Amino acid sequence: MKISNETKVGALTAIAITLLILGFNFLKGKTIFEKSFKLYTVFSSVEGLSVSNAVMINGLQVGKVYKMQETDENLTGIVVTINLHKNINIPKNSVAHISSSLLGNTTLNIDLGTETSYAKNGDTLATNSAPGLLAQVKGTLDPSLVKINAALNSLDSVLKLIGNVFDPSTQHNFQTIFANLAVSTAHLNSLLNTQTGALAQTLANLNGFTGNLKNNNDTITRIFSNLKTTTGKLSELELDSTLTKLQSAVTELSTTLNKINGNEGTLGLLMNDKKLYNNLNSTANSLNVLLQDFRIHPRRYTGGLVFGRKDKSAPLMTPLPDSTTVLPETDKKR
Repeated sequence: MKISNETKVGALTAIAITLLILGFNFLKGKTIFEKSFKLYTVFSSVEGLSVSNAVMINGLQVGKVYKMQETDENLTGIVVTINLHKNINIPKNSVAHISSSLLGNTTLNIDLGTETSYAKNGDTLATNSAPGLLAQVKGTLDPSLVKINAALNSLDSVLKLIGNVFDPSTQHNFQTIFANLAVSTAHLNSLLNTQTGALAQTLANLNGFTGNLKNNNDTITRIFSNLKTTTGKLSELELDSTLTKLQSAVTELSTTLNKINGNEGTLGLLMNDKKLYNNLNSTANSLNVLLQDFRIHPRRYTGGLVFGRKDKSAPLMTPLPDSTTVLPETDKKR
């Protein structure tokens, strides 16, 4: 049965839509293939918290924020649904609060209580509103800035009273100083802005960098594991023994080469004794003449038993110039 192209396209489209829906739900913190345990909390404000943010207990992520919705039309509260993935006993008097780190990460933390009875699926936990670290820093700096502005206003009033004593150029200098102070405080306020300030952007970039490190934690762990394994294997190698053997082999090779260069042994004599070389060359030449003579005059060596009468011609004394292609005149006559 042949499947039409329209059917194939439709099937692929359905699969793609299904994967898109499942991936979207996974990013929102919804579990797909595993059972979950849901708890509820009610906050008056969830600033910084969003769906799929981590739910932490004692620094361990045990779930994610599943959903957030208002309690009524007047927005008197916001119900946060917690989806727990781990099987953990949570006492009923546990307290949940929203925590924001200096790096910009927002999590929902659960402080475990002391009761022996534990929360069940669908229970609601008590909440505690705790300001984030950045809000605490800003809250600490804001009163200081107010005091600085008040002090500057008082100082400005005093200087106006004293300004009548100074000449116009001195007064102009003081005005320039206060103008610079005003610009500096404006820049400081811009820096501390939690939405568009340079400090907030820097913290966001730092948060992204640490997030990348966290996502590549397995890769970094494998790299250090491989490095540890390699260093362990290197430490197990008997390098001293290997180097000693290598030095001994080099020494023996040097001794052998010295013997060869010193005319000791057969190989040394063969390489350095010219007389021995000449003798070997002469022997090879005589053998070559003998073989050529045997090939050209075989009856001289068989006594006439195989090829007829015995050949009494003079023996060959020098090798032929090209014995494979040129024959002596005696063979040509035959």
